[in-house]
Parts: sequence; C-alpha cells; structure tokens
Amino acid sequence: MREMIKICVIDGQGGGIGSTIIKKIKEVHEERVEVIALGTNAIATAQMLKARANRGASGENAIVQTVKSVDVIIGTIGIVIAHAMMGEVTPGIAEAVAASPAAKLLIPLSQENIKIMGIAEQPLPHLIEELIESRLNFIIQKNKERA
Repeated sequence: MREMIKICVIDGQGGGIGSTIIKKIKEVHEERVEVIALGTNAIATAQMLKARANRGASGENAIVQTVKSVDVIIGTIGIVIAHAMMGEVTPGIAEAVAASPAAKLLIPLSQENIKIMGIAEQPLPHLIEELIESRLNFIIQKNKERA
C-alpha cells in the first residue's frame, strides 16, 4: 500500500493564507493526508503549525530540500516568482518549486505587479474552496487509484 499523500503548503510573511489553506485541508481530509508547512520565515511556519500542519520548517534550504519529495505543493503564485513576498521568495525557492516533480496548485494572488490573463478575480475563500474541493481531491483520488 502506498504511503499517505504528502502536501506542502508554502507561505511567507504572517502565514495567514497558508494557515487558512491548512485548516480547510484538515477539515476535509483530517489525518488521511500529511501536511507539511514550509514558511519563508519562522512566523509563517508557526502560524501554519497552529493550523494543524503535521510538521513544518522554515527558510530557503528547508523549502528547497522538501519540495523534491512531496506529491503536491500549494501556495500563491508568488512561490514561483523570485523576490516575491517582499523579497522572502528567493531565486532558489522559486526555482526549486518550479522544478519540483510535485503537482503545483497555485492561487493567483500576488503582491507583485503581475496579472494572469484569463482568470476571473475571486475572493480568497472561493479560491481555497475550489483548490481543495476540486483540484486537490482529484489529485488525491488519482493517487489512490495508482496504489
């Protein structure tokens, strides 16, 4: 039997978006998935751990090493943009996330001067709901079928 699916949630600054995502994942999937909180800083990681992540780590090296071995990466579009989140996303983080073989579920929110065409702006709660209820559930189901 295949081990539990590993989902990493990456956030920075205060960790608010990551915490909201983790709470919703845990509400829907409880302990059937492993959620790893990866913060660009210790405050973000601590907030995501309070939201019931199974484990967590902070900083560039932790993110670069962990994204190599997870099944799903979740965060805002900024996690693949060097210098995003007021500089907290290093070029190394952006490259490691983009190069990871994991499925990437990116929320189209950015503090940067970037707009993704063809995507209707929606409130964050709606984006998180769609991310978990349709996209993440699809990936988890596909993963179960492979086991």
